[in-house]
Amino acid sequence: MGERILLVEDDPQLGAQIVEHLRSAGFEPTWWQEGRHLTPEGLPGVSLVVLDLMLPGTYGMDMLKTLRTFSEVPVLILSARNDTLDKVRALKLGADDYMTKPFWPEELIERVRARLRRPTLQKAEAVVEVGVLRIDLQAHEVAVQGQPVELTRVEFALLAALARRPREAVTRQWLVEHVLDPEREGTERTLDVHVSRLRRKLGPMHGVETVWGVGYRLVPGDGS
Repeated sequence: MGERILLVEDDPQLGAQIVEHLRSAGFEPTWWQEGRHLTPEGLPGVSLVVLDLMLPGTYGMDMLKTLRTFSEVPVLILSARNDTLDKVRALKLGADDYMTKPFWPEELIERVRARLRRPTLQKAEAVVEVGVLRIDLQAHEVAVQGQPVELTRVEFALLAALARRPREAVTRQWLVEHVLDPEREGTERTLDVHVSRLRRKLGPMHGVETVWGVGYRLVPGDGS
């Protein structure tokens, strides 16, 4: 059995063609014809995601942003949108490759193979521990001194972004662009509100430190 590929494509004719080519190339495709909310439990064994952007249900960019809060599985974007800004945003959100429609199926297969030959980071850094915090990036779980803490999607995405770069200052602008939805809640003031709520939930040893004039960083907490 080949590696499992998740295809998210609403065009029935194109989707069927891609599935056929993936199977012929020895892969095991799973096809979704609409955007869905992604969870770690919903992606068991998936080696790569082929993702359209303009989807019914959940927009492709939102799926990508959610996916990157808990997984580094490779993502190849397929889209009729060839605007440079769309490509830049997708890559900033964590896409590994971007193909515009129309395309040759043979090229798609080779790009899938090329991406799968490159190692991903999720295996080595699935769990990050900083002070009393334990953040499981794969399972989407957080614990403080061994006690689980329930976070919202945005709160976890914020903590995960800081945890991937412990002790390193991350700018507020970067966090707004990569953690918040710029079309709905993308302001620095909103970011500060989420940081305040995150600190309150994690408790006095939260470790989310303000770097004045820059942004935030995650350090072993001392309650200050």
